[in-house]
Amino acid sequence: MTTPKTNGRATSKAAPAAPAVIGPELKQALRTLKLGRMLDTLPDRLSLARQQQFTHVDFLELVLADEVARRENTSAGLRARAAGLDPSMRLDTWEETGAVRYDRQLWNELVSLRFLDGPHGALVLGAVGVGKTHLATALGHIAVRRRRSVHMARADKLFKRLKAARLDNSLDAEIRKLAAVELLIIDDFALKRLDATETTDFYELCVERHQKASTVITSNRDASEWLAMMDDPLLAQSAVDRLTSTCHELVVEGESYRQRQRPRASGGDHA
Repeated sequence: MTTPKTNGRATSKAAPAAPAVIGPELKQALRTLKLGRMLDTLPDRLSLARQQQFTHVDFLELVLADEVARRENTSAGLRARAAGLDPSMRLDTWEETGAVRYDRQLWNELVSLRFLDGPHGALVLGAVGVGKTHLATALGHIAVRRRRSVHMARADKLFKRLKAARLDNSLDAEIRKLAAVELLIIDDFALKRLDATETTDFYELCVERHQKASTVITSNRDASEWLAMMDDPLLAQSAVDRLTSTCHELVVEGESYRQRQRPRASGGDHA
């Protein structure tokens, strides 16, 4: 390739590459093969390949890796939605500041998901607004990415669903479905008192999942306080004992996560 010259001297900068033009035949072929999304990045990848003088094999590996990543992201998003996970509560969106304190070593262990192989669980405990739900949801997203089955539900909605299942005689099927999930996340547990039916359902879930699958629970109350929040003390004690015997306990302390996200007034004079 001839080096461009100016006034007899070689320049250090190559002329900018012309944008790649994707012909209609190639576009149609990619769409026929259900690779149409590749068109979003193909011009940039072609330009990069020319600049870096990629071989044909290198270029093919690059564009196929892009497509694999796109499909995996789409698939993970669909699985996360089906699992009931908030798409905004991921590990990369967690604000790591000194305003909230927790055991970082334990958190790193939980993020590794090794507890799923125990199987063990986790209790994420702390005051209102410190980010318990965000942390638990982030664990769910990581598990979904690793193709582990996940289901997340707020405690009150979960128990309402189980009560409704009694009306059409599908309770056993619903319990079996929840028992089979590799990671069950119950959010805001014991926020309010559990009646007799809810206590029984919680007991059944704990018994069915004990040493078989992992459960993560977020709560504003310590596990020792849960007993007083349930209708049947004996069932409550049996359930809580099973659960806590296999759970890590992550206590989150500090300023409310929500309060830290409040909009701030801009500077300047105000009327």
